[in-house]
Amino acid sequence: MFTNDRRQEDRTGKYGTPRLQYLQELVTQIQNSNNEETKERLVATMANFAYDPYNYTFLRQLNVLELFLDCITEPNEKLVEFGIGGVCNSCADPENATIITQCGGIPLVVQCLSSPVRNTVNYALGALYYLCNKSTSEEILKPEIVDLINRYAAAEAVSVSFSNLAKAFLEKHVSEKY
Repeated sequence: MFTNDRRQEDRTGKYGTPRLQYLQELVTQIQNSNNEETKERLVATMANFAYDPYNYTFLRQLNVLELFLDCITEPNEKLVEFGIGGVCNSCADPENATIITQCGGIPLVVQCLSSPVRNTVNYALGALYYLCNKSTSEEILKPEIVDLINRYAAAEAVSVSFSNLAKAFLEKHVSEKY
């Protein structure tokens, strides 16, 4: 459920931690953690906050979008999965999508299309759906990327979610181009 100031105040209570402070504490814990499982849990928690427009300003203020992109470069598949999940959850917002794009996020998202982890591929397809626009289409709609997405669209027997996300992407971004 999406949050607003009133709902947040009701949920936090008189003595609760304000959202910005809580998210800052999560970021600090992620940055200071040497334990992979703890880091995975923290990034997954942060990715869950990324779907709610109420948090977008906080995420930008705390450079969480960049943190998600950093996670995609990690060798740990769980961190990649939760990082791309955070990107996917947040990039429906045009301002977030611009930041992700300006920080070199498109090649990172595209590389997630080849992940052995199903959630990672789903998140990458969803993120590309929102990241593709007039200013990014040249980078995203390269023949090799469109070919891979076409293969996902045809793979309904393997994964309905891959197929549906890929078909939605192709309908929105490719059918009008080709």
